[in-house]
Amino acid sequence: MHAPIDPNLPLYPGIRLADVVLVQSATEAGAALAALLATDAIGFDTESKPTFAKGEVSTGPHLIQLATDDKAYLFRVTGRPALDGLRAILESPRVLKVGFGLRDDLLRLETKLGISSIHVLDLAIALRQGQRADVGAKTAVARFFGQRLQKSKRTSTTNWSNPLLTERQMLYAANDAQVALRVYRSWQHQGRVTSHSARE
Repeated sequence: MHAPIDPNLPLYPGIRLADVVLVQSATEAGAALAALLATDAIGFDTESKPTFAKGEVSTGPHLIQLATDDKAYLFRVTGRPALDGLRAILESPRVLKVGFGLRDDLLRLETKLGISSIHVLDLAIALRQGQRADVGAKTAVARFFGQRLQKSKRTSTTNWSNPLLTERQMLYAANDAQVALRVYRSWQHQGRVTSHSARE
């Protein structure tokens, strides 16, 4: 059990909209692929249209978010160029993919898209430090940055399969990916990333 987060902590600023790229063409996918493959680690997350009815099966993922230290790239799961680029990144053994609570994300990628992600580090598990409970992004941000991460439940349960994403959705999705990378970088800087259970 983790200690509650102090509501008086300053807000985590998050990524700027100007640094979020919604990949919509083969050219944009190629540029994103080059940037993502040029680094040692990237932030990673997915979004799926929520299910509300009993027995309803998720049709996600509908959006895949990958972030470098400077940018976040949002990929709609439509079209061959985007999928080919995503496969090249997620199946690359050279780039570490870091995120929080990735079990369902990885399963959906494999079952729906046939993408077998490798070299993945789930920070929710890696940051436990002997505790049984997984560490969420909010707890990690408070621990590493002394800040409070706001995650809107209303935005998280919006329709991610909608062809048009709002700015609020784009920022929410981009932050999910980039905050994981920023936490990993801080952990790395502290010299505490000596061994981890990355999925190879």
